[in-house]
Amino acid sequence: MNHIQFDFKARYETLGNIDNPKRIWIVVHGYGQQAQYFIRKFKPLQDEETLVIAPEGLHHFYLKGFDGRVGASWMTKENRWTDIDNYLSYLNAIYKQVILPLVETDTEVNLLGFSQGAATASRWLNEGKVNFHKFVLWSSVFPPDLNFDLFAIQLATTKIYFVYGNQDEFMPKSKIEAFKTKLNAMHIDIEYIDFDGPHDIDGGTLLKL
Repeated sequence: MNHIQFDFKARYETLGNIDNPKRIWIVVHGYGQQAQYFIRKFKPLQDEETLVIAPEGLHHFYLKGFDGRVGASWMTKENRWTDIDNYLSYLNAIYKQVILPLVETDTEVNLLGFSQGAATASRWLNEGKVNFHKFVLWSSVFPPDLNFDLFAIQLATTKIYFVYGNQDEFMPKSKIEAFKTKLNAMHIDIEYIDFDGPHDIDGGTLLKL
């Protein structure tokens, strides 16, 4: 398989204070979603001091058939390492060009990944190029390909949350308990938050963060 590198244009959405925010949330959507709709779920966080930024997966496809609603994804099993490299470059470009110019000494920069986007966000944090105050793993677990020795060091300076709905069809109790056992074995300090609901972003839980 051959590869070629070229410039690529991608989009993202913003919500809130784009001039001088005190808090910045980067929110990474799940499979089949679009940033323009996903970001609406974060309106509970909107105030004069907060900026929400939603990157969008680089792959677009029709959700059903050959027309109608379009969704985006971050990767599939096909050519996955190239896809990972591509979206890490994209996320780093958003940070460097959009976020970094807004960051001052007391600016809080947080990262939230939902569902498939949680794996994407985890890999970005694990890359180690950007430091975050809070990292929220929402309705998903860490992908198995992380460097967990390095990750444990990185997480020592980041407040970590694992958030899930008690009616989440993709997160059965057995999967949640197995994940907690794994984290405990790695001595990773993490706060668990559950809410009454399905596989979705819950506004009331956002405010607790």
